[in-house]
Amino acid sequence: MVTDTGGVNDQSFNELAWKGLQDLRDENGWEVSYIESKQEADYATNLDKAVDDDATVIWGIGYAMSDAVNTAADQNPDVLFGSIEGSNDSGISNLVAVAFKSHESSFVVGYIGACMSESGKVGFVGGQKSAIIEQFEYGYYAGVEYANKQKGKSVTYTGQYAESFSDAAKGKSIAQKLIKDGCDVLFHAAGGAGVGMLEACNDAKIYSIGVDQDQSKLFPDSVITSALKKVDVAVASVTKGLIDGSIKGGQNLVLGAAEDAVGIAETHDNLPDDVYQEALDLFDAIKNGEIEVPDTKETFDAYVKSL
Repeated sequence: MVTDTGGVNDQSFNELAWKGLQDLRDENGWEVSYIESKQEADYATNLDKAVDDDATVIWGIGYAMSDAVNTAADQNPDVLFGSIEGSNDSGISNLVAVAFKSHESSFVVGYIGACMSESGKVGFVGGQKSAIIEQFEYGYYAGVEYANKQKGKSVTYTGQYAESFSDAAKGKSIAQKLIKDGCDVLFHAAGGAGVGMLEACNDAKIYSIGVDQDQSKLFPDSVITSALKKVDVAVASVTKGLIDGSIKGGQNLVLGAAEDAVGIAETHDNLPDDVYQEALDLFDAIKNGEIEVPDTKETFDAYVKSL
């Protein structure tokens, strides 16, 4: 696999993707490896190196790598490629793009955040602004508004972008400003920059919400939950499918609550039992199609009007 600029130890989806490959190694004895990208200019070079190393399946991690992965797949039709959060709209026959319905898990943690806020203000820190990160933002915001409706609350929302997935200092600075403005629960979708947000929340002794994997291990006193994106499960299952032929290239897979590909952390030491159970019930409602979670500004606006 080739990481994006967040690196393999980003406490986020690069690390999870690598765990998926390590699981395949442990289960099947397959040889696995990764190449880290320090800057965007490294993407094409690193993908070419993976091809030269005779990899059977090559993963590019993160939507920022999508164009580079598509080009590499197009130029190397005999090699199988996977792309996390990329797209294969042109139907490249040896490429599977895997995306996640991150707005569904974000909705549930937005509900949790609104329930746990005492100041009546919650916030969001995004990485680089894109349609994919906006899924997190609008899902989270919608969950806040759902809690307001269900609980008779009037929690307000503020979001800001770090324009980076690696600048922890920038993430921390943004969080400190949001905390100063009164937010007492913050959620991030910002990779390494988001770890700075988690640190700021821990310093200020307010609640935070992690992303992609259970981030309570970083700051167990302040992280109340995490919106999970089960990248490890997806990478392992799609890799096996590509190799045994049960999954064909040329497609986009979009995985969500119904496929158990998104969720919330089992760790809930800082959550009241009733709030945690309500969150699990919310997931069931989403799985069953009772709640359709918005993922853009347009669908968010329509959703809020429908409440």
